Formats: sequence, C-alpha cells, structure tokens
Amino acid sequence: MTKQVTAWIQAAPMALVLLAFLVAPIIMIVIVSFWGATEYSIYPAFQFDNYEFLFGSPVTYTVFANTFKYALITWAFTFVIGFTVAYFLAFEVRSLKWQIALFLLCTIPFWTSNIIRMISWIPFLGRNGLANSTLISWGVIDEPLEWLLFSDFSVILAFVHLYTLFMVVPIFNSMMRIDRSLIEAARDAGASGWQTLRHVIIPLCKPGIMIGTIFVSTLVMGDFITVRFMSGSQRANVGRLISNDISLLQYPSASATAVVLLITVLIVIALLLRLVDIRKEL
Repeated sequence: MTKQVTAWIQAAPMALVLLAFLVAPIIMIVIVSFWGATEYSIYPAFQFDNYEFLFGSPVTYTVFANTFKYALITWAFTFVIGFTVAYFLAFEVRSLKWQIALFLLCTIPFWTSNIIRMISWIPFLGRNGLANSTLISWGVIDEPLEWLLFSDFSVILAFVHLYTLFMVVPIFNSMMRIDRSLIEAARDAGASGWQTLRHVIIPLCKPGIMIGTIFVSTLVMGDFITVRFMSGSQRANVGRLISNDISLLQYPSASATAVVLLITVLIVIALLLRLVDIRKEL
C-alpha cells in the first residue's frame, strides 16, 4: 500500500501539469463550442447551432476531404522516403560514426523555422523561379508551369519536406533494434532481398511505421499555415477553417470545428493502434 501511495505522489506533479495544460484547455474548447455568437460578441449558452451549421454546410465536407487527401498523400510519400532513408542508414551504413553523421544531416532542415523552410520553395517553384527557368532552358517546356506553385502540388511538397523526418526517426529506431542474426538466417535459408524485406524487416518495423504514421497524419491534419502559404490561400483544410473563424472572432464556431477535428484524429489514431499494439511490440 505504501508503494502505491508513493507512486501516486510521484505521478501527481505530471498529472497536474497534464490536467492544467492539456485536459483543461480541451474541456474549455468543448464548452465554448456550445456557446452562441453574434457579429460582435459571444455569449454563454448550451445550443447545437454551431454543430448544426458545421454539418449542414457542404464546405465542411469538402474541407475535411481535402484534409484527408493531404494526409494520405503526404503519408505515402513520407513513408516511401522515410523507409528508404532509414533502411540505408540502418543496413547499408556500417560505421556508427557515419550513421550518426548522416542522421544529423537529415535534421539540418529543423535548424530553421517551418515558415522559412516553406518560403524557400516559393522562389524555386514560382513562374519565373529556378525550376521553370531550368526546364525552359533545357527545352523540356515552352512556357512556365503554373501548377508548381500555389497548388495542391506545392502544399504536398511542403508537407513532405516538413514532416519526412517524423517518419525516418521511428522507423530507423525500429530497424536498429532488429537482431541482425534474423536477417542472416533468412539469407541462409535462401530468401531473396525482397523476401527478407517483406517477411522479416517490415514486420519487425511495424511499431516504428505506426508511430511515424501517427506523427505525420496528425501533424498534417492539424496544420493550417502550410496550406495558407503554399496554396496562396487558394486551398483549404480544417486548420484553415478554424483559423478563419478565429480571425473573424467566431470562437464558438472555431471550437466546434476543433472538437470535430479532434474526434476525427482520435478515431484515426484508434484505428491505427488496432493494427499494431505499440506498447507490446516496443
């Protein structure tokens, strides 16, 4: 009994921090989502007008569809790139010093802010940017490509640039934990490289893949600044919808959208966690 009391006392500070900075704000957002709003003010109430307007608007479904589209496409690219980079670092680079050096090299983009990394793409992808100028000089195209910037392409490109490392790190961690004797045993049994990858490496990397998937999908679904900058305000996701409501001081409407987004993200995470028991396999 004493050990249990001691454990509770030790956990109390962290529990208070989580309660104050995580649980309490979420509860407040849920409460405000039921409030009413006029053009100039908001007032406490308990009504479902915000949710009725949210689910009754076709814009909501379009915006959520865009959000899932961005999350799915970004996940696909970050997974392919992240798995390839992690595999190279874990199995092709033999020296620990080189592994550390190359891994740190992957973190260089994080030495600057997200906004700077996004803005750096604009002069490259613009109508008179480096990409179009190079393609024209090579004779590949006759006129600048308009879809390189301020489009879904530029939004997804920025997402992949920003969040690929969140896929690399957990997959690399899982690969480094694989017993190399299992790979040698597969090769001795006559398995090809593809068979070893499919039946040994990928199954043992499931926890890392799942953690990376959760990171990337939740970050993309909650992002709004990337969509705003890289689409030239021509595209929207749920984060943009919330941001617009806040800029118009429509806090109850923004709270209702945030609650729906939170529930959606939690459902996605719950579905992903049903595929792999991360606590058991780590």
